[in-house]
Amino acid sequence: MPEPARVVSRVIYDVAVVGGGIVGLATTRELLLRHPELKVVGLEKESGFNQHQSGRNSGVIHAGIYYKPGSFRAKLCIEGRKLVWQYCDEKGIPYRQVGKLIVATEESELGRLQDLLERGQANGVEGLEILDADGIREREPHCRGIRAMFSPATGIIDWARVSNSYAEDARALGAEFVFDHEVTDIKRRAGRTILHASNGEVQAKYVITCGGLYSDKLTQMTGAKSDPKIIPFRGDFMMLKPEKSHLVNGNIYPVPDPAFPYLGVHFTPRMDGSIWLGPNAVLAFAREGYSFFRINPAELWETLTYPGFVKFATKYWKVGAGEILRDLVRSEFVRALQRFVPELQPRDCLPAPSGVRAQAMTLDGALADDFLFEGAEGVVHVRNAPSPAATSSLAIGKYVIDEAERRFGLSRPTVSA
Repeated sequence: MPEPARVVSRVIYDVAVVGGGIVGLATTRELLLRHPELKVVGLEKESGFNQHQSGRNSGVIHAGIYYKPGSFRAKLCIEGRKLVWQYCDEKGIPYRQVGKLIVATEESELGRLQDLLERGQANGVEGLEILDADGIREREPHCRGIRAMFSPATGIIDWARVSNSYAEDARALGAEFVFDHEVTDIKRRAGRTILHASNGEVQAKYVITCGGLYSDKLTQMTGAKSDPKIIPFRGDFMMLKPEKSHLVNGNIYPVPDPAFPYLGVHFTPRMDGSIWLGPNAVLAFAREGYSFFRINPAELWETLTYPGFVKFATKYWKVGAGEILRDLVRSEFVRALQRFVPELQPRDCLPAPSGVRAQAMTLDGALADDFLFEGAEGVVHVRNAPSPAATSSLAIGKYVIDEAERRFGLSRPTVSA
């Protein structure tokens, strides 16, 4: 018989928050801002915060252009961006409003560019304007295109630094954190929730999960259906050699291609002064598959046999093959970027870190295009939080605690900080 799990703490917490990424930490912070009387614990399966998506991203503050008007992504991105500006100003965390150009290089893209302008305006994004070729060169002298949309509200930031600041706030408000504690089962019993892990268990009256790459697994532990499933997509970056950083001033993005569900490779300045190129989007062979050679056979088999992924791969096989080629051949990766900066050469580029997107996919092969929240007895789940989750993090935290107050019967505060 297996040995019984060691009890990490005999304390019965009021609320346990699972996940030590930016959404989990923003949620923990918001909970304690509103309810400082609660005993709250945060659980993280790694040895520290921000080990996955929150620490492996392009570092962009998104303006809110792409998302369907009225959706969670549209509303919470706009709200979250303004909250992050205010938060960083108060905390002295640096960020830069470098702006973004979404560049059309072919006539066939102009209609989609206009649609994107109208969508961004419907979402309330400030200051959007269409530039001609001369206007593009004025802002980005090395970029070429026939027309572009400029977004002055787009910026850059170090999201891991922001997330760590959320954690400091939560600790100052009384939160405890338990690391190396991967939740393997969730059971509700006698008004309490038992969170099991290989190294022990934690008990709490209520639970909030913000599990990122494992959000679907955590949701299923409380009886939810398996659809949608998280399918991991790896995004590889390159970076410009320092002597070539003058080629790019701000974010340069392509007009989204309806033949592929991601934005395409782009140019992103970083807070450290480097310029990142990418990412591409290829199937990861593990949920934490940060390289081509990182394979988890069980997770890969689960992905390949999921009916939704089979339909997705059948529909997008040609585009997916192109992404794999760009993943393996640097010159092909650079060729996609040369549409915008023709003088860029493969020799100008260096390897950069990779990330993995936690992308929720439905049984019909569609990508879930909005934030998804679910609940069960004593539990609130953040089931899908793709980009722009970091930009939206403070707004997501507010929404989740609104839901927690309603579901858990917590008294609503008269003032929310």
